[in-house]
Amino acid sequence: MRILSIFLSILCNVPNLFAQLPQVAAGRIERFEQFPSQYVTPRTVDVWLPDHYDPKAHYEVLYMHDGQMLFDSTTTWNKQEWKVDEWMDYFYGKRRLRPCIVVGIWNGGKTRHADYFPQKPFEALTPAQKEAIHAAARSNGASVFGDYEIRSDAYLKFLVEELKPFIDKRFATRKGRRHTFIAGSSMGGLISLYALCEYPKVFGGAACLSTHWPGIFSMEGNPFPEAMLQYMRQHLPAPRKHRLYFDCGDQTLDALYPPLQQKADAVLRKRGFSARNWQTRFFPGDDHSEKAWSRRLDQPLWFLLGQ
Repeated sequence: MRILSIFLSILCNVPNLFAQLPQVAAGRIERFEQFPSQYVTPRTVDVWLPDHYDPKAHYEVLYMHDGQMLFDSTTTWNKQEWKVDEWMDYFYGKRRLRPCIVVGIWNGGKTRHADYFPQKPFEALTPAQKEAIHAAARSNGASVFGDYEIRSDAYLKFLVEELKPFIDKRFATRKGRRHTFIAGSSMGGLISLYALCEYPKVFGGAACLSTHWPGIFSMEGNPFPEAMLQYMRQHLPAPRKHRLYFDCGDQTLDALYPPLQQKADAVLRKRGFSARNWQTRFFPGDDHSEKAWSRRLDQPLWFLLGQ
C-alpha cells in the first residue's frame, strides 16, 4: 500500500514532471518532483533512460546523489556537471557497459549535510565530540548542519524502502543486489560507502569520488575520521559479493583526502578487499569539482558496470 500511495501521489504531478528538464546529449530524463517520503524532506528525482529504452528489457540501476548536478551545466549553481549522459552514451556506443538506468536523487539543499553524514559513526562519539562536530562551521563561518540533526539512517530508509521499490515498479530493472549500485562525490561519496555497509543485501557496489573523510571542514581535533575507520572495520560487507571504488585529487578540498584515503585503503586490505573487487585511484592536480569528477567518471562506471 505504501508503494501504491507514492505512485499515485507522483502521478498527480504529471503536468509538472517535464518542466525545466535537463538537456541531455543522449537518452532522456523522466522527472519526479517533490517525491514524497515519511523519512526525509520531499525532493526531485531525475531518472535517465538510454536511447531505445525497452520496457520489456531489464536494466542495472545506478543511484547517484546530488542529482541536480549530473546532466546539464546550464541548470546547476556553478555551471558544472558530471556529464553522466555523455559517458553512458559513450560506453553504450562501444557496447562496454551492461544496460543501465541512472537515478539522480537531488540533495535536500539545507539538509544535505545532515542527510549524508554517516549516522552510526557519529553516534559512536562521546557526547562532547558529537556536540563539537554538530557545532562545526564552514570556512565562511556558516554552520555545517544548520539546525538539522544528523539523519542519514532516515535518508537511507528513503532510498531503500521508498525510492527503490518505486523505481523497480515503474521501470524495467534488475532488482537484486548484483544489479544495484550507488555513487556520489564528497559527502555523496561518504554516504555511498555508508549505504553499502548498512544495506549490503541491497547494493552490490559503490563509487565514492573525492570521499569527504573529514565529515566537516577542519581536521584539527576532529574525531570523525577515526570513528568512520572503526565503523568500516566492523561493517564493511563481504568482499566477494561487493565492489568498491574510491578516488581523489590533491587540490582545493581534495588536498585533505590522500592521507585519510590511505588509512581507509589499509582497512579495506585487512578486510580482504583486493583488485578483483576494489579500486582506489589517485589523480594528481585534480580539484574538488564536478569538472574533475566528470573527467574521470569513466573509471567508476567501467569498474561497476563494465561488461
